[in-house]
Amino acid sequence: MDRFDVPTPRQATRIDDIHGRYDPWLIGAAVALAALGVVMVGSSSIAVAEDLEVGPFHFLVRHVVFLGVGVGLCLWMARTELKTIERFDRLLLLGCFVLLLAVFVPGLGHTVNGAQRWINLGVSNFQTVEAVKLMYIVWLASYLVRFRDEVNATWAAMLKPIGVALGLMLLLVLQPDFGSLALLLAITAGMLVLGGVHLPRMAAPVLVLLPLLAIVAIAEPYRMRRLTSFMDPFADPFNSGYQLANALMAIGRGELWGVGLGASIQKLSYLPEAHTDFILAVIGEELGFAGVCLVIALYALLVGRAFWVGLKCVEMRRHFAGYCAFGIALMIGLQSLVSIGVNLGLLPTKGLTLPLISAGGSSVLMTCMAIGLLLRISYELDRAERQVARLRGEAPAPVAEEDAGSPLPAAVAPAPAGATAVARGSARKRIEPTLGSAV
Repeated sequence: MDRFDVPTPRQATRIDDIHGRYDPWLIGAAVALAALGVVMVGSSSIAVAEDLEVGPFHFLVRHVVFLGVGVGLCLWMARTELKTIERFDRLLLLGCFVLLLAVFVPGLGHTVNGAQRWINLGVSNFQTVEAVKLMYIVWLASYLVRFRDEVNATWAAMLKPIGVALGLMLLLVLQPDFGSLALLLAITAGMLVLGGVHLPRMAAPVLVLLPLLAIVAIAEPYRMRRLTSFMDPFADPFNSGYQLANALMAIGRGELWGVGLGASIQKLSYLPEAHTDFILAVIGEELGFAGVCLVIALYALLVGRAFWVGLKCVEMRRHFAGYCAFGIALMIGLQSLVSIGVNLGLLPTKGLTLPLISAGGSSVLMTCMAIGLLLRISYELDRAERQVARLRGEAPAPVAEEDAGSPLPAAVAPAPAGATAVARGSARKRIEPTLGSAV
């Protein structure tokens, strides 16, 4: 045989040179929701902009600008290592309290309709609780990793995050922002349950907090009116039930396929906040029942995929990544559920926007950052799966020779003699990697 025909040994791929990919389902769902949001903000805000004499496309241009900045933040988050983010968990928690206190600083805080929820950044107002939700999720995910066993075994470890949440909720009561308060509490409870907290032990603080929430809900007359008006908005359609009555009329008028894009009547100064809190009612009127089902399906895909990514991370013992994914899924899922429920008259009116669809700079920016963090989690998960697959497909000796200058973490080292790599879903023990991430 000719010497040029001698086969050369295959070059092994270095573990560090294996890269992952971003989850296409997350990208597709987020892009679809954002694109629908641009169309519907443009359709629903024209009448409001003309009433304010700022030009018919003022809110659309503003929304697109914020979305563009949000995409930049999303890309930045998607390229940031999770171990770098986890390193600043305590600073992020401190930032939560600083941001919620900043709204009370004279000259910096901005009041709208009696609520102190914004800070003035010069070019725009920023609602600080939108950033607090994401920062708090990162801190709580890190806490559940550091005290995973204690949270399930001791009262102190379980009550600490609940105490932190109560501190944040107290500041939200002072603003006031009851909708974000309830959302933050629900995120805390959901992440603790998914993090393995002892459920019977957690029932005690829940039973204590529920009456307190009821007291907060009825302490202010306007909150009590909201709780009663959603039961029968047409009992007082020109006062306490005005928003919900017009929202229900818009959705009823849309029927199955809607009256057509841009043909809504309720958005013509009849339905308040048509481009923000009640944008789903405009979708229901213009795109009908089919349009509302499309929105719900896209949120179900986004949230369901986020939960799936989180579950796979936990299965691979990448707990910080998994808990972050769970928290973001809870945040987007619960907020969209409340917003949809309010528009359909199933829940009392709350000042929560529809993520990625409603106009609103703060919500758009922070939701984009949350999506970027989800994409980073999916990237590192896929990278870990590819690295494990490479290790399982090669003999231990060649891998060790090729990567002699770059030792592997013990968790991803080739299996010892006698160990059997098994397919996902098998009942036998699998080799769990950490790949250097802080989990």
